[in-house]
Amino acid sequence: MPDSFVPQVDLELRLVRYFTVVAEELHFGRAADALHLAQPSLSRQIRRLERELGVRLLDRTPRGTRLTEAGETFLPQARELLRSAARAAASARSAAGHGPFTVGYTTHQIVTPAVRELRHRHPEADVRTLHVDWNEPRGALLDHRVDVVVTRFLFSADGLDITVLYDEPRVLLVPLGHRLAGRASVTLADFADEPLPRFTGADRIGANPPGHTNLGALVDTLEDKLELVASGEVVSLAPAGFRGNLRPDIVVVPIEDATPLQVVVAARSGDPHPLFPAFRRAARTHLVPTPARDIVRDSA
Repeated sequence: MPDSFVPQVDLELRLVRYFTVVAEELHFGRAADALHLAQPSLSRQIRRLERELGVRLLDRTPRGTRLTEAGETFLPQARELLRSAARAAASARSAAGHGPFTVGYTTHQIVTPAVRELRHRHPEADVRTLHVDWNEPRGALLDHRVDVVVTRFLFSADGLDITVLYDEPRVLLVPLGHRLAGRASVTLADFADEPLPRFTGADRIGANPPGHTNLGALVDTLEDKLELVASGEVVSLAPAGFRGNLRPDIVVVPIEDATPLQVVVAARSGDPHPLFPAFRRAARTHLVPTPARDIVRDSA
């Protein structure tokens, strides 16, 4: 249908946000407290949204509040509408050079030297840092939670600007007492029959060697992976920068022939923040690989 025939609806984002909070709480009193509003005022705002939409979104009963069928349908789209509005605002501020510049980093990535130089060279800028979960660098960029992220490259590059900083060797994590735990190094063939963790999502591409089909339990967090390794359910590849002394029941063994990981600076390709080039230069200068002697010591 041509756009000219699509009915125009002017939705206030404030009212949409109120609805999502009530839908999450399913209780007007708790929602009003969360929004710092009086309950009668919140009820009026929800009724106003319902009038604008021409449908009832919530049923109020003596036993509580529940979503109507229309409310169930509207809720995920309302959340996406709020996310889209936030992304649009962040993108506009980024393009104009306003707002903070947020540097993301994943586990075991130290960005302090580059951030320090950026703040020194641009004292007027609001430079912030934010830790990003190991499986969220791409999502954090596309959702505008961060403007750049320093991470290992295990995700799709579509829509992103990727700058490789250095290659990082891989090591094998095995439980204490494992048949490979006493080896000075191993090859991929040495653990070809061992179960490895199973990953999902777009942020763990290439986490396991190509063609390795013996996959164990699904993991979503680093802690879950370490527990599976320590209990002997799986062995797992890890970056050489991984600190094996996090758990005394896990041994780190260097891998001779595994494809190294790339440590990168990633940013959105469509709307880079004006400070991105300066940060990329600082990252190239200051963010360097861990010396081999430190890797050997940590892997012992």
